[in-house]
Amino acid sequence: MAVKAPPRIRLGDLSVGFVHSLAAALRGAGHDPQPLLLQYGLEPRRLAEPGARLSIARYMRLGHAALQLAADPALGLAMGACSRLAHLGLAGVTAAQAPNVREAARALMRFEPLYAANYRGQASLHEDAGGAWLRFYSISPYNDYNRFVVDSVLSGWLQHLTQLAGQAVRAERLEIEFAAPSYASAYAGLSTNAVQFAAGTNQLRLNQASLALRNPEHCPGTWQQLLGLCEQELAQRTRVRTLREQIIGLIGPLLSGGREPSLEEVAARLKLPVWTLRRQLAEQGTQYRALLNETRRDLASTYIRDTSLAFGEIAYLVGFASAEAFQRAFKRWTGQTPGECRRAQRLEQG
Repeated sequence: MAVKAPPRIRLGDLSVGFVHSLAAALRGAGHDPQPLLLQYGLEPRRLAEPGARLSIARYMRLGHAALQLAADPALGLAMGACSRLAHLGLAGVTAAQAPNVREAARALMRFEPLYAANYRGQASLHEDAGGAWLRFYSISPYNDYNRFVVDSVLSGWLQHLTQLAGQAVRAERLEIEFAAPSYASAYAGLSTNAVQFAAGTNQLRLNQASLALRNPEHCPGTWQQLLGLCEQELAQRTRVRTLREQIIGLIGPLLSGGREPSLEEVAARLKLPVWTLRRQLAEQGTQYRALLNETRRDLASTYIRDTSLAFGEIAYLVGFASAEAFQRAFKRWTGQTPGECRRAQRLEQG
């Protein structure tokens, strides 16, 4: 008996505005980006569509192809340097009107869902008495398809804030999860101190002096109007979320690392007593374990279909301690092994 295919879950997507910095970096490296963009269906008309998005998986393949074309593993850093606030759409235009670097950083983090969404998490700002950390979530395990993403995001943040202040904004500290790459020296201009690789988090730190740098182009009325538009758009995207959707949204970022999030952990994040969460799920005819397994199954199917990750890496990303345990569970869920699923997908795609 045929097994019903699991519903499609997206790994995430982002504004096609990000493609502009990739194209600019390729031109800066002496390559015409147009043939590559056309190969990925990114013709000028597509790039001009309001609100157009590009899937995370497709963006990673595009970025990897760009790195190969340029023969430059540090191209992600060049992409960040070519990034402009306008590439981030309404959120970027709003940040460009912030009164200072601090408010611009707050806007970029708060309104990230308007220009980028990833199942793995969301960027965040962590302020303290000495300054602030701008933190990019983990997308480990790292490989040639995703290191450039971390590079472009962190260097892009510094470029955006430099644009706003009209003077160079450098990190006081820069920490990156993956081990020092062959191009480690290319990070030198981003931080006043040595970059820490193999760190626990992808993040950069700004001191109070940098955060206080003012925006000479700030217009208070325009800033307030744009903030209101962003809040409306954000509310529109998030206002109708069922308990089921909230739980699935929490499970995804917590899975990575060979562990599964507990009911108690999810209840705490929802600010609900465990017994209340159990009761509400029962009223909806489901249980936490069923939602956990459904999320793992659908996310694993998406990784198998849309990426070239090894099955051991996928096992890690969906919360299994070993590839063997993942393969057994996947066969139980779908009636296929991960290998059979990937081969079937490739046959369908020709």
